[in-house]
Amino acid sequence: MDALAAVDFEFARQVLQRGIAVLYVVAFVSTLNQFRPLLGEHGLLPATELLAWAHAPGRRKWMLHPTVFRYLRYTDRRLVVLCVGGVAVAGAVAAGIPQLGPPWVPMLCFLALWLGYMSITSIGQTFYGFGWEMLLLEAGFLAAFLGSDDQPPPTVVIVLFWWLVFRLEFGAGMIKIRGGSEWRDLTALTYHHETQPMPGPLSRQAHLLPRWFHKGEVLGNHFAQLVVPWFLFAPILGLWVPGAVPAIVGAVAAGIVIATQLWLVLTGNFAWLNWMTIVLAFSAIGLPGLGGEDAGGAARVLSEGRDEAPALPLYWIVVTSAVALLYAWLSWAPLRNLFARRQLMNASFNRFQLANAYGAFGTVTKERIEIVVEGTLDDDPQTATWHEYAFKGKPGDLRRIPRQFAPYHLRLDWLMWFLPLGRSLDDWFTAFLVKLLEADAPTLRLLARDPFAGERPRWVRAVSYRYRFTTHAEFRETRARWVRDRRRPVLGPASLRR
Repeated sequence: MDALAAVDFEFARQVLQRGIAVLYVVAFVSTLNQFRPLLGEHGLLPATELLAWAHAPGRRKWMLHPTVFRYLRYTDRRLVVLCVGGVAVAGAVAAGIPQLGPPWVPMLCFLALWLGYMSITSIGQTFYGFGWEMLLLEAGFLAAFLGSDDQPPPTVVIVLFWWLVFRLEFGAGMIKIRGGSEWRDLTALTYHHETQPMPGPLSRQAHLLPRWFHKGEVLGNHFAQLVVPWFLFAPILGLWVPGAVPAIVGAVAAGIVIATQLWLVLTGNFAWLNWMTIVLAFSAIGLPGLGGEDAGGAARVLSEGRDEAPALPLYWIVVTSAVALLYAWLSWAPLRNLFARRQLMNASFNRFQLANAYGAFGTVTKERIEIVVEGTLDDDPQTATWHEYAFKGKPGDLRRIPRQFAPYHLRLDWLMWFLPLGRSLDDWFTAFLVKLLEADAPTLRLLARDPFAGERPRWVRAVSYRYRFTTHAEFRETRARWVRDRRRPVLGPASLRR
C-alpha cells in the first residue's frame, strides 16, 4: 500500500458522497419550487431576457458561466425536466447506488449534477448570487473523483477537500478580521442573532444570552476559523510520523468545525452553507479499519502495510492526478486572495467556479430594518385599510416564532433582507409589486399568506420598520417575539393603470 489511497477515509468518503448528494437534492427541489416565479418565462427577472442579452451581436462569447440553456432554448418545462433529473441522480447517489459500480459511474453522476446545477446558477442572477451556490458546485465537482465502494478513496482528492474547507473557514475568518470593528472588539454576536437575514426558532433565545457569552462566541469563532483550519492538514504527517497522533489532530480540528457549524444551524437559517461545511469537515476524520479487509493498525492518514487493501486502478490514478494538477494551477488566485489587503468574498476566478474564494458577514448590521409589503382593496389610498403580505421566513407577525427552513433556501425572503441595505430598490422588487397587483398565482405561492385570497388589490405599498427581539419581560407581558416601530414609506402607494 502506498500514499495514493487514503484507506482510513472510507467513512469520510461515504459522508462526503452521500451528504453532498442530499444537498443537491435540496438545491434542485428549491429551484423546482421557486425558479419559475422568480426567473422563469414570466418571472420577476426572466432568464430568457438575460440569455437574449448574452446572445446579442457584439457580446463576448463567454458572457455567462456554462449553461445548457446557451445551446438549448430555455423554457419552464425544460427547467422542470432538468430539476427532476437532478433530484433523481442525486437521490441515487445519496442511496449509494452508482458507488456500487466502477469509479467512473459516480464520477459521471456528480459531473452531471455539477453541470446541471451550474446551468441554473448561471442564469439565476441576483436570486442565485450566494456563496453557497458556488460551494455546492465545487463540492460536487470534487466528489466526482472520490471513487467507488470497491476501492479506497484517492488521497489527493481527500486533501483537496481539506483545501476546500480551509478556504471556506479561513477565508471567512480573514474577512471578519478585515471587516467591521465589531469583530475586533468582540461585539458582533451581540447584534448578529437579531439582525441576521432569517432568524430561526432559537435565535431570540441566543440573542438574549449575556454579553459575556456573546464575546465568547466571537472568540470561539475566531479560533475555529483562523486557527483550527490549519490543523485539518495534520493527517498528512501520517506519511512520515508513525502512530495515531496526526490523524487524531485532524479529526479534532474537524470536530471543532462541525461543532461551531451546528451552533449556527441551531441559531439561524443559512440555507445549506452550514450543512455543507459539516459534510465537508468529515473529510478530515479517518477511521482505521474501514478501508480494507485488514481492520487492525493504528490511526494513520495514508495507512501503510495493508497488503489486502484493494488498490486504485491505474486509469483512476491518472484521472485524479490530473484533477490535482488542475487544482494546483487554479488555487494560486484564491491563495493569494486569502492574504490580500482587499480580500474578495464569495468570488470565482474561473468560468467553472472551481477553487473559489469564500467568506460571510465581514460586517454585522446593528439594527434590523424590515420592508413590509401591504395592499388594500380600497379606492382611496389615503384613507384605506392596509393589510400585510406574510412571507414564509422573514419576520412579519410579531407573535410568530421564526421557523427553521435551512437547508432549504427561501430566495425571495433572503433578497427582502438585502433591500434595506441597498441605496435603491432593485428591479426585481418593482416587478414583485406588479405581480402582487395582478394577483399572480405563482408569485403568491412564494408567500405564506395572501391577505386578499387571490383577489387583486387596488393599491400596494412598501414601508420599513425597525424590528428587535422582545426582552423576557416584554414577552411575558405581550407574548410577542418582536417589537417594531414605524420608520418611513419606501415605495407607493402604487396601482395598475385601469
